[in-house]
Amino acid sequence: MTDSSAPAPPTSPAVSPSKMRQVVAASAAGTVFEWYDFFVYGALASVMSTHFFAGLPDAQAFVFTLLTFAVGFIVRPIGALVFGKIGDSTGRKGAFLITITIMGLATFAIGLLPTAETIGVWAPILLVALRMLQGFALGGEYGGAAIYVAEHAQPHRRGAATGWIQGTASIGLIGALGVVLGVRAGLGEEAFREWGWRIPFLVSIGLLAVSVWIRLQLEESPAFKKLQDEGNVSQRAYAESFTEWRNLKIVLLALFGVMMAQGVVWYTAHFYSQFYLERILKIDSQTVNLIMISVVLISAPLYIFFARLSDKVGRKPVMLFGMLLMLALYFPGFHYITRAGNPALAEASETTPVIVYANPDDCTFQLDLTGGAQQFATACDIARSALSNAGVSYTTVNAPIGETAEVVIGQDVRIESVSAVGQSAGEIRATRAAFAERLREALATAGYPTAASGAMQGWSFAEVARVFSEKWGVIAMMALFIVAACALYGPQAAALVELFPTRIRYTAMSFPYHVGTGWFGGLLPAIVFAINTATGSIYMGLWFPVVITAIAALVTFFFWPETKDRDIHV
Repeated sequence: MTDSSAPAPPTSPAVSPSKMRQVVAASAAGTVFEWYDFFVYGALASVMSTHFFAGLPDAQAFVFTLLTFAVGFIVRPIGALVFGKIGDSTGRKGAFLITITIMGLATFAIGLLPTAETIGVWAPILLVALRMLQGFALGGEYGGAAIYVAEHAQPHRRGAATGWIQGTASIGLIGALGVVLGVRAGLGEEAFREWGWRIPFLVSIGLLAVSVWIRLQLEESPAFKKLQDEGNVSQRAYAESFTEWRNLKIVLLALFGVMMAQGVVWYTAHFYSQFYLERILKIDSQTVNLIMISVVLISAPLYIFFARLSDKVGRKPVMLFGMLLMLALYFPGFHYITRAGNPALAEASETTPVIVYANPDDCTFQLDLTGGAQQFATACDIARSALSNAGVSYTTVNAPIGETAEVVIGQDVRIESVSAVGQSAGEIRATRAAFAERLREALATAGYPTAASGAMQGWSFAEVARVFSEKWGVIAMMALFIVAACALYGPQAAALVELFPTRIRYTAMSFPYHVGTGWFGGLLPAIVFAINTATGSIYMGLWFPVVITAIAALVTFFFWPETKDRDIHV
């Protein structure tokens, strides 16, 4: 890889324990704030859509839904490149001061936006622009914070120090969910949906002021100071990172090894599993929120535990353990969650099989990268997407050309699908909704549950305890997913910092990180759901993260060097 692969005597300047605590606290606090800002929009997206998209013509609503969903994934690698260059050319501290300021002001501004009812199409335009700024800023934040902490830490404590940065995503997610739930409960649903959704965005301005003040107290990192003193700061970070093979191969190793796996493992554990519980198993949203908050709370100390463990046994074995554990859990884990979360659905799937008879030319691969805006209008597409949304597995059998698709449930129940080809976007949605309602009634008649039993009724202590006792199996399996994700993610910051040369560390490290998490991870729910719909099985889409994780594990096993003893200041 490079001559730094061999262990070298540490040359890092001594940093006092009190100074190190300040560095970790300031970096972690700012990163928590940025993750809070990024996640709070996701928690409120469904509420905000009624204010920004509902009154627009169908075509415009489609475009803006697409942009708002995709822009965060697209812009994050661009932000990584821009702020990576700043961080490698002018300093780590300046780069992540800029990122936190952009993120904070963009989040606060979302809380002040007028709605489409007030300014028409300019409302979603401004929302998309602010979402772009959020994703752009986040692209530079993680790399800057991880590098800054690692470049201050002593070699034998580098994993432990950066482990706090790894846990910030979970803390930010907990904070976002907690604030949203608290405001919702305090105002009531009607007031919250009308204007209260703005409060979680607006309160962020106070957090921004505190975070910026804390970071202003910091000095530049020792490793960057050393580069400056030696006159060795890179002014060609892009060229050195991506056109010189000795560095480009490290970028590719990071992407196709650890980062590709981290994207699918982390998003499966935190986001697809939530989608699966709510959309496939039909568990009520309050129960799902309780489950997710529980497992995210479990994850926070695990990031630090596995990061500390990597200081002792090495980064590579801990990260490989996370990948291999998740590979062992993907299929049996989701099968178990189905039986524990909605046993009636699991039983109905086994005793009352469903068949879709359709012309194969009418059946498309329903990859929806718009978060629900894409329309699939043939009779086959409408039937299969309705079944997938209902969490029902099915088999597709070819029917003669010209025949309308038909769904057969068990031996006796038959329901003919409908075609919406040629209709407007609004008419397609209405047609799909009407068929889905007829299908739900037919499935209920055949014994399929319309929702999981035991819905949560409020947040009293007794109700929370009841849900825990009934859903302990789901929580336990979700916790195992989280263990795998934490083992992979905990040591990752230290491993990536140690992998790259100091001169180009910010640029070369940040780019593969955000491609791996944003593209492989962020698009995972849509890809998995499309595969499920195409195959008729609620489990087949899991082959996507399985294959990606397996490839990454092989790349990491054979090519990733052990880096925990490297001198990152040379």
